[in-house]
Amino acid sequence: MSKNIIFASILAASLFLTGFSSVNSFAEPFDYQTEIIPINNSIGLETSIIQMNIPEDNQLPWGFVEGTIRNHVSEYPVIIEIFDNDESVTGNNHGAVHFAQTPVNDDGSYEYKFRVLKSSQGQTETFFDGSYTVKIFKVVYLYSNLDAI
Repeated sequence: MSKNIIFASILAASLFLTGFSSVNSFAEPFDYQTEIIPINNSIGLETSIIQMNIPEDNQLPWGFVEGTIRNHVSEYPVIIEIFDNDESVTGNNHGAVHFAQTPVNDDGSYEYKFRVLKSSQGQTETFFDGSYTVKIFKVVYLYSNLDAI
């Protein structure tokens, strides 16, 4: 029985990961904003903002944020902030939902996985559904020829 549950979880995760790279993705790449704020003369903080929509009838357990950073500065993690567009926090336009950091691989790629829902003994607990704003913070070299430093 437990092997069936493990297999089903792996299958669901695989389908979810495959779905993220297709048209059925939760993230909406067409609504994408990026800005770079210099930290000093050679590096800066790149901030990207995307919108993510998770349907109420979602059955997949995992979500993730992934990408590749051009000109990344090694030893700086990616910081990810997820805000609920439907809930407000005093002093903020969106409700803070989830904060995380994840390492950047040598090739500049990163991936952060998070639980969208949990199913156990026939009960389903939803952690995310609806509309969210995702902010991704990355430290980058301001000039591409500096990435060899």
